[in-house]
Amino acid sequence: MAAVSATSVTFGSSLKLLKSSQITGKASSLKMVTVGWTKSGFPSLRTSRFRVSCSAKPETVQKVCEIVKKQLALPAESELTPESKFAALGADSLDTVEIVMSLEEEFGISVEEESSQNITTVQEAADLIEKLVQKKSEA
Repeated sequence: MAAVSATSVTFGSSLKLLKSSQITGKASSLKMVTVGWTKSGFPSLRTSRFRVSCSAKPETVQKVCEIVKKQLALPAESELTPESKFAALGADSLDTVEIVMSLEEEFGISVEEESSQNITTVQEAADLIEKLVQKKSEA
């Protein structure tokens, strides 16, 4: 699972590059740039945000949906999406633990307690499963 989050700010006046540095990690490369404007006064700003997330395979998401429906005894016609929150589906903390246990059994993985407490949506569960299955296959 990989995720990229970013914030983009566009300035309306001329910009001057103040500082640039390169950070390189094992699997990623980041370039940090600091900019300033040469005009006096505050420039107009336009901001945008985007988020890129390499998410789990559709079949993993589908399997998680099936397990969640079974654990929460939801009707077969219930529509679950990757964004479906367990709490919104009526799950309490015990239900979430049971969902995680079923996922561990189905995918042959072991989810650490800290990780299981951070799972609130179908997508988060599927992403964690993909990560753990990949880690297991590399070992």
